[in-house]
Amino acid sequence: MQRLHLHLAVAALEPAVHFYSTLFGIQPTVLKKDYAKWRLDDPRVNFAISRHGDKPGLDHLGIEVDSREELEQAYERLSRTRRPILNEGKVTCCYARSEKAWVTDPAGIAWEAFHTSGEAEEYGQDRNIADANAVVAGCGCGPA
Repeated sequence: MQRLHLHLAVAALEPAVHFYSTLFGIQPTVLKKDYAKWRLDDPRVNFAISRHGDKPGLDHLGIEVDSREELEQAYERLSRTRRPILNEGKVTCCYARSEKAWVTDPAGIAWEAFHTSGEAEEYGQDRNIADANAVVAGCGCGPA
């Protein structure tokens, strides 16, 4: 089963956590000093906020899948977009161990397809999505 993923960058975490907890009617599934995530079932969405973006607003979108088989299907769909793909493989990101690949849509918005296999104690490598977008759109190679 798939779940839509939205990640927003925020200037201040505490007021954003209060706002989205009130809006969704539940507390975050994950809450750290710089990150919060709600896994909602109705609508089925993985909604995350963090202090890790360049500026407040939409950081990136994605499709979270429940299994390795679904991830292969998602990768196949990415390949059919005719857009350069950044395949990161297994990474630690957003306090989770995941496998993922990125593509940018025609408007330059970053989309990730990913499968999470467990939690992590650290946020992971801080990525500059804007730089990743430029790299993916430019040549299909990943950031160093």
